[in-house]
Amino acid sequence: MPLPKRRISKARGRKRRTNWKLSIPNVTECPHCHQARLPHHICPSCGYYNGRKIIDISEV
Repeated sequence: MPLPKRRISKARGRKRRTNWKLSIPNVTECPHCHQARLPHHICPSCGYYNGRKIIDISEV
């Protein structure tokens, strides 16, 4: 198994990880109840997706 020839400095390793950040989730408005929801997901408020009722929220 190959091994690194020299130790990688802390600065070099940290420089490589500077772009590891969380991105803000893209949130859209539900056309049925106008609450925030993730795109291509069932609305957690009303249970609608693509104009159709998928789940009954009163049961869940």
